Amino acid sequence: MSLEYYRDDLVISTDKSKLQINIIHGFLQNMYWCKNIPIEVVKKSIEHSLVYGIYAKKDQIGFARLITDYATFAYLADVFVINQYRGKGLSKWLMECILDNPELKTLRTWMLKTKDAHGLYAQFGFIRTKTPERVMELKLIESY
Repeated sequence: MSLEYYRDDLVISTDKSKLQINIIHGFLQNMYWCKNIPIEVVKKSIEHSLVYGIYAKKDQIGFARLITDYATFAYLADVFVINQYRGKGLSKWLMECILDNPELKTLRTWMLKTKDAHGLYAQFGFIRTKTPERVMELKLIESY
């Protein structure tokens, strides 16, 4: 079941059939966290995630992806709003919609990585981990 949220002439939707993969890939392949990511990897990541697209009329202007078991844990990834729509509160609205999802209310842990958006996520209760000594990662591919 897809969720949709409306504001003025904008829509946030979890319907994967509305996603414009070329827009998503075009944006992500230039970002610091996944520079030069192949389109096949973007497609596969979407296939196995809960996704949120932001649309102005039929044009995709933003995106977020959640990797989750829908019970206890979620990792938020690939959040963006295209440049010409920034500064309009869309990232904040997107986060509100993600956190409003009734299927995610039992999650006990949410995680994300960011280099420069700490202020956005702090508004929703995200903090720097209090136990970095417990967090580990295995990085097999440094970059695409």
